[in-house]
Amino acid sequence: MSKATGKILVVTLSNIGDAVMTTPVLQALHKRYPDALIDLVADRRSAEIFRHCPYLGRIVFKEKRAGWRGTLQLVRHLCSTRYDLIVDLRTDGLAYLLRGRRRLTKWHARPQGPHAVQSHMGVLAALGENDIPPTHIWLTPELNAKAEQHLHELPGTRWLALGPGANWEPKIWPAAQFQKLIGQLQDRFDGVILLGGPSDAARCKAVDLHCPLPCINLAGQTGLLEATAVLARATLFIGNDSGLGHLASAVGTPTLTLFGPGQPERYRPWGENAHWLTNAEKDLNRLSAEQVAYDIRNIL
Repeated sequence: MSKATGKILVVTLSNIGDAVMTTPVLQALHKRYPDALIDLVADRRSAEIFRHCPYLGRIVFKEKRAGWRGTLQLVRHLCSTRYDLIVDLRTDGLAYLLRGRRRLTKWHARPQGPHAVQSHMGVLAALGENDIPPTHIWLTPELNAKAEQHLHELPGTRWLALGPGANWEPKIWPAAQFQKLIGQLQDRFDGVILLGGPSDAARCKAVDLHCPLPCINLAGQTGLLEATAVLARATLFIGNDSGLGHLASAVGTPTLTLFGPGQPERYRPWGENAHWLTNAEKDLNRLSAEQVAYDIRNIL
């Protein structure tokens, strides 16, 4: 495949954090093939994060609930294009059903380490790609302007962004602990930003209720990219094991992710300023605000 031309297809992952961790693959492919457009197979839940990628071709949605009929329709749709390179990060064999001159899948990957980003980049090892770019989210001036509007009432510039929610109860640090944490750190920050989806609104409201610092509660009020633009303006993000930490890290904001059950060595946000904390029992109910505050002071 020439570095001047080519058509590339990348099969990405579904969850927001997982999809963010595939963006280094896109950047590495663009660096190697700067004139190629990259088509994506993506999930509707996370496809928004790729929307403003400047070398994006088309996005084709993989509908999980559509079953084998949906897969057949997807294959028929994609087979209208013959790709020079197909990169399958799902390991579900889709690449072998499509028209492609060359296929790279996780079945033959050579990862450099245990993290998911290293596993994804290991798929490109056959191309000689060893350098791992950071994760990245592409924002626009309009998104940045909306973020400024959301935050214009917050004083100062030292803002603490919090993500009190997650998609599974054992992954959620109690709202009362988030409240205590703000009290422990109020000398370090000028204001607090609360983020999450509609299902996180009650938890964010509980944290906001007795917040000792000026607070903006944006739970359920932003899309993924608006939330990312907000996170780009935060001094630090602290949250549970969810997509928000990955979005924050992808725009260069330092993060501390609180892990209960899970594999932080594999699924923590990627980056030099992405930190994580857990306890021996992997029980977030036993993780105190004092322990978290101690780590944060070391980070800051």
